[in-house]
Amino acid sequence: MKNRIMALVEEAHAKKELPTFAIGDQVDVHQRILEGQKERIQVFSGTVIARRGEGLRETFTVRRIVQGEGVERIFPIHSPKIASIEVKRTGEVRRAKLYYLRKRVGKATRLRERKGKEAVVPGSEKEPATGAAE
Repeated sequence: MKNRIMALVEEAHAKKELPTFAIGDQVDVHQRILEGQKERIQVFSGTVIARRGEGLRETFTVRRIVQGEGVERIFPIHSPKIASIEVKRTGEVRRAKLYYLRKRVGKATRLRERKGKEAVVPGSEKEPATGAAE
């Protein structure tokens, strides 16, 4: 059981609406960057290979390939620096951590797309098709 004071602090700083994404999904993480007095949004896109922690301390790791080198970044989900997380593609995986992708290169890093109702991402423009055709 958590300390009540810690629970109150975490509740005050936690984001109200969390994005829905899972391990293996291709995501775009929109991060706020401060350059002097100006603020801009920088996008980091890649595959989610890990999620860990709980509550305010929950983080996720995103991996992508830049000029032949693998780059991984760890983002706190509740960080105020994260403007939004956009799911581009869902991946079907059978593991909680995809660290094995570090050893793979090129087409070997591709993951199968998740099919069915799980593949519909909340907030997307696509609506599931209805069964009745008119």
